[in-house]
Amino acid sequence: MTLTAEQLAQQTPEQQLAYFHERRELAVTQPLGSLALTNTQLVDVEQPIWGVPGRWAPRPDGASGLTVIAAAEEGVHVDGVLVDGETVVRGQDDANPSEVVFSDTVRGKVITQNGGGYALRVWDAKSEAIENFGGIDAFPYDPDWVVTAAWAENPEGTTMGFQHIKDDEDAAHSPREEVIPGSIRFTRDGVDYDLAAFKAGRALQLVFADATSGDTTYSVGRFLFVAPNADGTITLDFNRAILPPCAFSYAFNCPMPPKQNRFGIPIEAGEKNVLAKDGTLLHG
Repeated sequence: MTLTAEQLAQQTPEQQLAYFHERRELAVTQPLGSLALTNTQLVDVEQPIWGVPGRWAPRPDGASGLTVIAAAEEGVHVDGVLVDGETVVRGQDDANPSEVVFSDTVRGKVITQNGGGYALRVWDAKSEAIENFGGIDAFPYDPDWVVTAAWAENPEGTTMGFQHIKDDEDAAHSPREEVIPGSIRFTRDGVDYDLAAFKAGRALQLVFADATSGDTTYSVGRFLFVAPNADGTITLDFNRAILPPCAFSYAFNCPMPPKQNRFGIPIEAGEKNVLAKDGTLLHG
């Protein structure tokens, strides 16, 4: 059931959080949800892609996307047209990106890669991860982890490098520079924090780790999406902290928390781990 903004406003914080988690579990099991992603494969030469038909290659003109070579009997459709020969698959950086359909449950999209080049992402609506998904474990609501911080805008063009978990330590995979629109500052238990969140659409994405990371919560860290308030503050409701996509599929390459976003204390709020149907870790 989908609630209106008015209905949500009438709920307690605990009820609102329960609804939030219900929507989260629904989202990750969608045909293009995090649990459906089965492969992300860089294409730098003509090659097959694990799990799907056709041969894939960079575009010879260097334009957005890849080319796919497939016979009609392989059943590859690009933008609704059956491929019988060679077809261009435009990337997600194109104004009109292509949609690839391999079967009733398997789809693909072409994405850009850090350091250049394109990769094919493959989703399966009936992936093993979806079939074995038991739920997202989370802490109970804790009002003490709704923090009001000060927000101060940075000079235009301020950036910070974010390392990703699969990035190699070479020049082609140096930390990705993300725009940091402002600083987020607060004091807790006598400790001053100055956090960095990068722009993610209309929101800010805070990537953080804490003393629970790798113990009671996912080892890489967690995400929190926030937005500045009109009064010059910013609310950090850590009860809304979520697991990164890489907690659901190894085919994602998630950003890692920078040093200033690593808390030495436990933040016992928000999502903890992805669980299988038997209660064990789905990706243990």
